[in-house]
Amino acid sequence: MNSSNSSHQHLFLQPIWDYMLTEFGDQVSGPFFPVLLAFTGYVCFSFPFAVIDILGDKCQFFYQYKIQKTMSPTIRMMALCIWKCVSNYVIYVFPTVLLNWLWMPSVSLPVAAPSVCTLLGEVFGCLLLFDFQYFIWHILHHKNHWLYKKVHAVHHKYTAPFSLSSQYLGGYELMTVGFWSSINPIRLGCHPLSSWTCILLSIWMSVADHIGYNFPWSLNHILPFDLYGGALAHDLHHQKPDTNFAPYFGHWDQIFGTSCSIIDNACN
Repeated sequence: MNSSNSSHQHLFLQPIWDYMLTEFGDQVSGPFFPVLLAFTGYVCFSFPFAVIDILGDKCQFFYQYKIQKTMSPTIRMMALCIWKCVSNYVIYVFPTVLLNWLWMPSVSLPVAAPSVCTLLGEVFGCLLLFDFQYFIWHILHHKNHWLYKKVHAVHHKYTAPFSLSSQYLGGYELMTVGFWSSINPIRLGCHPLSSWTCILLSIWMSVADHIGYNFPWSLNHILPFDLYGGALAHDLHHQKPDTNFAPYFGHWDQIFGTSCSIIDNACN
């Protein structure tokens, strides 16, 4: 029974993987594919919320859930975030990827697709590992005044985050985050399909953390015990920078007593 289930799980993803290899093999095996995937995900995931921000109180269905109703991003602020992201990619990311490709030019993709369980396990493992890594990095860069001023203060330019501000980062922070995102799937021996899925999911979660809307259908309202932070938790971090350091999940902030779940100053 177990062998049969495993076979069905592999067969479920195998046609998708075969199609990608056949139709886009050269593109997906190239060194810049993960970078383009991340940037495309950032733009596509952010765009709907940027439209919602522009509409503002003209669209009450969404506006009623805005966390900081007195703070709204302007089109200029959005454009600055996009420009910051593009310039970071041009100055830091693309040269690094090119050097890495010159050092290790050959990339071979496996013929077999992962099973569904393998893909989910690898993606969840990468997210958990990154969550811990960034939690420690984040605390250090808030507790050390020099590190905060020279590195992390860039991201805290906006006390009311919005979707496009998720990638408003200094070069060092971007390279640190990018290093973990790139090396963790290798350390865990992930399938390329798992790695790419993790890239898109992590970008989505980062954008969702910064949207500035506490929607009742968000994952943080579905999962119990504040296991998932979501937009409210990260919005509070931008208001109260000594709280809610974890990027995705809530367990590390609960363990270290840095969790904050409401706006009225009743935080740990």
